[in-house]
Amino acid sequence: MRIEIPEKKKLVFETLIPIRWGDMDAMGHLNNGTYFRYLETARIDWIRSIGIEPTPGGEGMVIVNAFCNFYRQLEYPGNVLLKMYVSDPGRTTFESWGTMAREEAPDVICAAGGATTIWVDFPKQKALPLPDWLRTLVSE
Repeated sequence: MRIEIPEKKKLVFETLIPIRWGDMDAMGHLNNGTYFRYLETARIDWIRSIGIEPTPGGEGMVIVNAFCNFYRQLEYPGNVLLKMYVSDPGRTTFESWGTMAREEAPDVICAAGGATTIWVDFPKQKALPLPDWLRTLVSE
């Protein structure tokens, strides 16, 4: 099943991630699991850029699902331009999306993925309403 990234979304973060030789699989292209690692890296770097640090004793974000659509192979050497978007804030969640392209061909999407992100109280392991400042940030 392919999940499409929506047209209506807000760009919140961009980063370059170098493709490492060890990220390749036996077929000579980026291992499928590495795409998820790249999405995670961008999501964590964005979260930190807005002032949220991991606080196991407090509140923060976790993902409740993740997906990735593979369109073109990524291969070593090179850099991946990962653009992160957000959309659809709900009471406790919002959607995060990422597109991956080679740095030298930024308009050719090689992979795209996303995750439902939820705001939680970590000690209680309970969902909480999105803080107002975060709701504003992830709204169009």
